[in-house]
Amino acid sequence: MTAVDHVDRLIEQYQLALDEFMKGNPEPVQELFSHTEEASLANPYGPPVRGWDKVAKTTEHAASLRRDGRATSFEIVAKYVTSELAYVVQIEHLESEVGESEDITPYALRATRYWWRVSLRSCVSPANRRKKSGPEGTRTPGLRHARAA
Repeated sequence: MTAVDHVDRLIEQYQLALDEFMKGNPEPVQELFSHTEEASLANPYGPPVRGWDKVAKTTEHAASLRRDGRATSFEIVAKYVTSELAYVVQIEHLESEVGESEDITPYALRATRYWWRVSLRSCVSPANRRKKSGPEGTRTPGLRHARAA
């Protein structure tokens, strides 16, 4: 599997997770984030946050505002992949009941995600590099994600 194939798989995983998010379930999206203090997120519901605990609370809050929704389509605007760095900028076309509304509301968000050290087995955010724990060392998959409306 090439770095491009790996990133395409990550993009697909995120898009599937976002469909669940639009139904009010933050967990599949949360699984794709680095669970370290270096994780970060910027979304339309407040200031950018840093650190897994804040990212988790922010995603839980944003998901709690959505019901009966779905991700309808995605437009990749830009994608760049090397073995060390990858990013994707896409427009996410979404629809859901939002807040107190009982109407399905369609909307679009611009999302930018980037990954560090794209390889066959790992995708590590720049600040999520772990110290070696043994001869082989360990790396935890991670995702740094910024979203803006």
